[in-house]
Amino acid sequence: MDFFEVLRQRRSIRRYKRQPVEPEKIALLTEAALRAPSSRALNPWEFILVDRGDLLAKLSQAKADGSSFLKEAPLAVVVCADPAKCDVWIEDTAIASLLILLAAEALGLGSCWIQIRERRHGSGGTAEEFVREVLTIPQNLKVEAIIALGYPAERRPGHPKEELQFEKVFTNMYGQRSG
Repeated sequence: MDFFEVLRQRRSIRRYKRQPVEPEKIALLTEAALRAPSSRALNPWEFILVDRGDLLAKLSQAKADGSSFLKEAPLAVVVCADPAKCDVWIEDTAIASLLILLAAEALGLGSCWIQIRERRHGSGGTAEEFVREVLTIPQNLKVEAIIALGYPAERRPGHPKEELQFEKVFTNMYGQRSG
């Protein structure tokens, strides 16, 4: 599948078949994450691959809302970083996460970003504290997101080109339209 087809077809998927993701595909997803560009090549990110059902079920409770579907996914990638290594760790983890999302689409997998940083857990604590405790993540690492992955049990069409917000694109100066 060519790159622009991947972009055009990718949608967040929250329903997954009960089919494990093959090791070869997990290896390609991992490679995609590790090939992410990073400011000054500092690579502050670290990734935790989770395929145990009991852990996925616990992680599905990370947020007060918006993470419950994770318990049905056969795989998740928890995206972390060490802020002491890079001042733009948030951007670096976001770029790596996007590459995982795009690689998943190219491999025929569904995926969905679950924001963890700056989100609340139902207990009143933070989603990050909850994930850190479940996965024994060291205190020096920040948790940016969890990416749910698996074979889609739903299909959603890509957003039509006509719905793209071209009115937010300017040329040379803000407010100046091209053409």
